[in-house]
Amino acid sequence: MIFQIVCYLLLGIIAIVVLIDVVPMFRDWVSRIHIGRYQDRQIWNRSITSIGVKWLNTTPKIKVTDNTRLVAIDMLRGNYTKNAIQHWQEASLVMGLAEYVKRNVDSEARQELMKFLDSKLDAQGQWISKPQHVDTAILAYAIMKLDFIDTDRYRSAWDNTWELIRDHVGDDGTVAYRKFMKNYRYVDTIGFICPFLVAYGVRYNKPECVELAVKQIIAYEENGMLNGYHIPSHAYCVDSKVPLGLYGWGRGLGWFAIGLADAWNELPEHHPCKPMLENSVRRFALAAMKFQQERGNWCWTVTRGESVPDSSTTATLAWFMMNASRIEDISASCQESMNRAIGYLMKATRRSGAVDFSQGDTKDIGVYSMLFNILPFTQGFCIRMMNSQTNAKVG
Repeated sequence: MIFQIVCYLLLGIIAIVVLIDVVPMFRDWVSRIHIGRYQDRQIWNRSITSIGVKWLNTTPKIKVTDNTRLVAIDMLRGNYTKNAIQHWQEASLVMGLAEYVKRNVDSEARQELMKFLDSKLDAQGQWISKPQHVDTAILAYAIMKLDFIDTDRYRSAWDNTWELIRDHVGDDGTVAYRKFMKNYRYVDTIGFICPFLVAYGVRYNKPECVELAVKQIIAYEENGMLNGYHIPSHAYCVDSKVPLGLYGWGRGLGWFAIGLADAWNELPEHHPCKPMLENSVRRFALAAMKFQQERGNWCWTVTRGESVPDSSTTATLAWFMMNASRIEDISASCQESMNRAIGYLMKATRRSGAVDFSQGDTKDIGVYSMLFNILPFTQGFCIRMMNSQTNAKVG
């Protein structure tokens, strides 16, 4: 009798483990039926935004590993997802919905945004969970973009974020991705910190913050770009200036694009660094357009057309092209690039409104995910692009 009970228990456990593996794969298969049927951009915009509102406070967890078998073991070990990964997913959704609520009366979206704020920041304006990594800066920046609330009430959190970034400044005067990797500079960090540093520095009259952001960007252009092509490596070594990881990692281009464009946007017109960053935007836009594929996408390795198309790269670079189109001499080509990218993203959207086929989380320098699925980060940048004021030029 006891033996039978034990056998039933073991069979039950095995069944649960198998279901944890099989159900997500089956759900993806079903969700991709009739994918890419969107033809009207307004309908597509409403669909992707609706999903963004739903995901904001129930953000899909992004896997740390690429395992698709025995996923339950990863969950038990705490290797399934990490908060640092979630920060930039959430930040993207907040940035997208911030643009949406500027131009649309939507009480549900605003309510979800306020609910999100209450889950991250307390009544004293400080982080509920004290941040440990500079990744948090992109979330801080996203919240600062909400114009229907007094974001100055969270000044304590912004001050804390600045202190955290300053604590990661290395001997070369630029910011490290992690303290235990002080000798490496990641392209991700450009997107994580530079927009916040400029917005915070301008708002609270801290020129040293703006200077640090500009220095971070210029240092990467000098040390982390492929000569003759101006696309970033994943990282570089501070001491030797040796590039690390892949030149042309798609989302790496996206991180550089985000940091550069938002830093440029946040600088006042009269700021002495504005023309310099505008030249950087022009140079990078022309470089990135060379690697756009015929279907309008960029691949996860942008230099190889045979590699898998990546929606996260395509969404961020399309948003970048929208911003770069304000530069008169490249405006037409940037608008064309953006519109082609939007066409691809519509084809990569499930009937539910979830944008599919984004590369999963990167494991390490040079170690990239081969899973392509939904990603809140991609969803947020599609929403941000389609609801931005600059997007009035979209054809």
